[in-house]
Amino acid sequence: MFNSNDGVKGKEVETIIGPSVKVKGEFNGQGDIIVEGMLEGSLTTASSLRVGEKAKITASVEARNGRISGEVVGNVKCSGYLEIMATAKISGDVEASALSVEKGATLNGKISMSGARETKSEKPAA
Repeated sequence: MFNSNDGVKGKEVETIIGPSVKVKGEFNGQGDIIVEGMLEGSLTTASSLRVGEKAKITASVEARNGRISGEVVGNVKCSGYLEIMATAKISGDVEASALSVEKGATLNGKISMSGARETKSEKPAA
């Protein structure tokens, strides 16, 4: 997502909310977003989201992929892959196609794996 192994270079990050910045309201973007500060309201991006260790988000969050290391109070929805790091604290429901949770992370809410759902037509015949 944001490191050299993920193929995303620093110049491709569209928005960085720095550690001293507090944003209130609806925040919408198309490119990669890094949050190191505070955000209240809603956050939506068509690309990737990274939430830093000291970041605090009180909002519903939607992104293609995400890596959360900080605190999120609100629902998190990723159409792709979501990484919940050891320092993360999430109070809200989580929905993702693929998910990893490191030991030490706190997650209070339900988890929904949209990519893992199986319909009746996909079940093998007995």
